[in-house]
Amino acid sequence: MASSKNVVELVAVSRANAQAAQDTIGEILRTAGGADVTGDQAEALRAATVALELEAIDIYTAFEARMQHHFKRGPFSRKLQALLIESGKADLADRIYQYYLAVNVLKHGKGDSYRALVKDPSPLVVLRPAPDAALSEVEAEAEGADRPAGLVDVTDPGFFAGLTDAILQAAAFLKKR
Repeated sequence: MASSKNVVELVAVSRANAQAAQDTIGEILRTAGGADVTGDQAEALRAATVALELEAIDIYTAFEARMQHHFKRGPFSRKLQALLIESGKADLADRIYQYYLAVNVLKHGKGDSYRALVKDPSPLVVLRPAPDAALSEVEAEAEGADRPAGLVDVTDPGFFAGLTDAILQAAAFLKKR
């Protein structure tokens, strides 16, 4: 039976997976040359973007699962944030918290996490506007048809690197405790 991977190994695999999706996105956008992406290219762009979203969810979930044992019970990310602040690592605490919120938005859509990110005075993640609640489902879908995926722009060049850097730093911090 193979041993399970540690956080560093999981992040390395996740970064490789994310890079493949980012390369696909970059190639599609280069090929389009600034024109609207349609048809098969639009579907490929959406698929690569969704793959990035899922990779972000998976790596953060794996990070939580591997590091949860450092805390008794309760919400891992909030306990980690409090511990980091208490230890003088407020910058890392803020980054972890914002990525936690971003992953929640990827998983659950518009809600408390989305509103918290919108209100953040120094956001690390790029948010897309949520469809107007007054629109019908068909209108909302049509309005968002030109967008590749969800409310968090995972295609932003710094998103995945920032997420995984914060995870690695937080994991190293917890290991030293």
